[in-house]
Amino acid sequence: MEPYNDGWLYSGSACERLANKSAIGRKIGEKLLLSSAEVIFCHNHRHLDWPYDNWFEEEIIKNPNLINESIIIEALRVPGNKLKLIQILGEGENILFTEGTWGLRWNSNNHPRKDEPESEVRWFHSSDIIDRKKLLLWAENVNTNGRRAEVLIVDNEQAVVTYNITSENPKGDLLPPSKKVIDKIGNYERKIIDNGRIFLKYGNEWPCDQIGIDYDEGRIIDEISNHFITLDESKWSLEVKVYANLLERGLHPRPGFKYGTLWRCYDQKIGTDHAPWLIVNPSTSTVDWESACLASRLASGVNKIWLQPLEINSKWYYLGIVRPPANSRWTNPVKK
Repeated sequence: MEPYNDGWLYSGSACERLANKSAIGRKIGEKLLLSSAEVIFCHNHRHLDWPYDNWFEEEIIKNPNLINESIIIEALRVPGNKLKLIQILGEGENILFTEGTWGLRWNSNNHPRKDEPESEVRWFHSSDIIDRKKLLLWAENVNTNGRRAEVLIVDNEQAVVTYNITSENPKGDLLPPSKKVIDKIGNYERKIIDNGRIFLKYGNEWPCDQIGIDYDEGRIIDEISNHFITLDESKWSLEVKVYANLLERGLHPRPGFKYGTLWRCYDQKIGTDHAPWLIVNPSTSTVDWESACLASRLASGVNKIWLQPLEINSKWYYLGIVRPPANSRWTNPVKK
């Protein structure tokens, strides 16, 4: 092999097989351009020799992420997927992709020569902090191209997990409370109890099931609901803004304490079905991939989707980090 720009040109006997069957690298004349991470994969799984002695040691010094990147390639390719890295795509290949995408994935039955990619891929370390806005906008653009937005996360054990990134639009069938209903609730006799909560005594019928929880001969509303009812909109916190948005969407927010989130949200009357969404506190300043993956996995285990609210240009969006179906969970053997 010989160096070429940021990659390595291979001209050995396996060149055609690697390019045509496995769709690894990019053909340049009679040679094959590989990234350094692809060289590692081909050494471990396609019996290619290192370019020269001490090559591996020198490359990981130049690129500290190289081992992790090669592990991600392994997790994607060992199950049979084809993968094209944006780093070595040529202008003549005429494949569209979204800014920020690391690679394009085809399933085992398809090939870059004749098929569109199934997904666009990014990868992160489990300790990385999530830039939620950029991730959401990336996923929306990928979905616009008719592709799945996939992220692969690698940890310090070099174990890999896969998640799909979505821009969710949670909607429910419930009637949002009108201003008349909100004003009516605000006029009920109220008693301050613990933790900013209010006990309201009402007449024969409570006007909005989505607000508060029945107790004895009254209704208990929490601090967020109380601020939604009593404060001017200009004074709403992020939590109150999201609460109002969820109500507008016809949803019924209830505390999500036992799921580790601010709310669980029902799209129908409680008792009809389970709550399909878990909503994270919008005031959470930072989230790393380790905690997000754990939360998403737990949500998946109870048939729910973990959502992070984001306000962009005065509009609320909901970032979904979703555990994929079992046949799309790209992973790798744990290293001994």
